[in-house]
Amino acid sequence: MGGFYGYTHTAGGYDGGQAEYVRVPFADVGPTVIPDDIHIEDAVLLTDAFPTGYQAAEMGSIREGDTVVVFGAGPVGLFAAKSAWFFGAGRVIVVDCEDYRLEFAQKFAHAETVNFREVDDMATHLKKMTDWMGADVCIDAVGCDATGSTFHGVTGKILMLQAGSPIALHWAINSVRKGGRISIVGVYGPTFNMIPIGNAVNKGLTLRMNQASVKRHLPRLIEHIRAGHISPREIITHRIPLEDVADAYDIFVNKRDNCIKPVLIPPSARNDS
Repeated sequence: MGGFYGYTHTAGGYDGGQAEYVRVPFADVGPTVIPDDIHIEDAVLLTDAFPTGYQAAEMGSIREGDTVVVFGAGPVGLFAAKSAWFFGAGRVIVVDCEDYRLEFAQKFAHAETVNFREVDDMATHLKKMTDWMGADVCIDAVGCDATGSTFHGVTGKILMLQAGSPIALHWAINSVRKGGRISIVGVYGPTFNMIPIGNAVNKGLTLRMNQASVKRHLPRLIEHIRAGHISPREIITHRIPLEDVADAYDIFVNKRDNCIKPVLIPPSARNDS
């Protein structure tokens, strides 16, 4: 009954949503009406990145004053870091390897930052930052495309001996405190990944993970926007015509031109159309 646009027949077989026209199954019950006072670009970010980041924070069961570490400063990670404050976090740390994204995280999410390329051991570094206790909550907003480990990069992304590189999840499990919580929204495919599950068991960790329940979150997220708590469109750095989608992917995937979040503009939505 459900599916993801452009995600092959593994998840419904619906043709991709990056097009001028999209077939919408169950369109009489699924879509949400955009309030007149919501900017259209804020609404665009309500379709995926913002709800996913918000749910990442929600699944962390963040308590008042908690230290939250977010692995990944892409759009979802940025929204997870921003949303962590909504749930009462006392400290938010974002980990990435791109300085321009870390600078953006400092401004947008008011987070402390760590460039993992400048750290010898990520878990030890984060424990040192937290009085050797570890973070209360770690959020994996990277998934199987993570860099940061030659071993996992070679075995997971080149030789395909595991389903991608799980290094961010390793860091999360090993740097969270005993009894801590881990939230996973980074994408992992079937079937096999080498993860330290024994460490998670012995530390008594709680792991929660899921695809985003976008529609469930929309009323609350619209409230946050209306209240001025967040303007999701602030993360948009590139607005690219739909017909130049190949260039958009090149810019985003290869992190060119300090790209954080590109949006595709179909002809019917452009003022010059």
